[in-house]
Amino acid sequence: MKKPTWVIEKERARRAAAAETVWLFGLHAVRDALANPAREKLRLVLTKNAADRLGAEALSQGPAPDIVDPRKFDSHVPLDRDSVHQGAALEVKPLHWGALEEVCTTGAGQPLVVLLDRVTDPHNVGAILRSAEVFGARAVIAPQRHSAPETGALAKTASGALERQPYLRIGNLADAMEALKKLGFILIGLDGEADRDLPEALADTGTRPVGLVLGAEGPGLREKTRETCDMLARIPFAGSFGSLNVSNAAAVSLYAATRRGTGAP
Repeated sequence: MKKPTWVIEKERARRAAAAETVWLFGLHAVRDALANPAREKLRLVLTKNAADRLGAEALSQGPAPDIVDPRKFDSHVPLDRDSVHQGAALEVKPLHWGALEEVCTTGAGQPLVVLLDRVTDPHNVGAILRSAEVFGARAVIAPQRHSAPETGALAKTASGALERQPYLRIGNLADAMEALKKLGFILIGLDGEADRDLPEALADTGTRPVGLVLGAEGPGLREKTRETCDMLARIPFAGSFGSLNVSNAAAVSLYAATRRGTGAP
């Protein structure tokens, strides 16, 4: 009996995911990945100088390195020409953090998550992961499609946070939002045209878990995403420009969310 098309496509996607690998680069990103016991490490390529800088302890946590001539490094590793690799690259499998419900309800950190609606720039997502780690959020959540995947550029910008901060890429953002609402989260969409300021909106959440929803620069939140939020809020601003880079907006919003109920500015 011939398999249904949807079954064949699901099996193909599973095989593709199993075969997927990521090249991390830069001393900081490579060192943090080597130190992460949850990270499956496949191949380590280093110059002699990079190996000396990483040190014996870091190198003991990964595969035996291939030591290569600095002048021929690019021929051994499939990196973009402008990647600042510092003579260090590590091929790894993407991290798997577990189910959304488990991570967001029982994970480490505050009952606070960040949801990204089609934020595709890896540098922005890397910076958001750093902020999420700093402010103790449980997860950063993004759709599998139309979002920034794990890449060397994202890991380098995240400055180690990719190894410690759950980054959940899910099938459908609206479905994930509905699941979070059933778990008790209040979802606040960041929108520069909203009528309410973010501190005011956060004051109405009491002690319930909060999800901060941010859209891509330019288009902002999609209509379906806006409709699925419990409320929309804006970051109050004093200048005439009135907008922030999405990673800066995430940092400001996370700070505000961690200060709710404290009476502190």
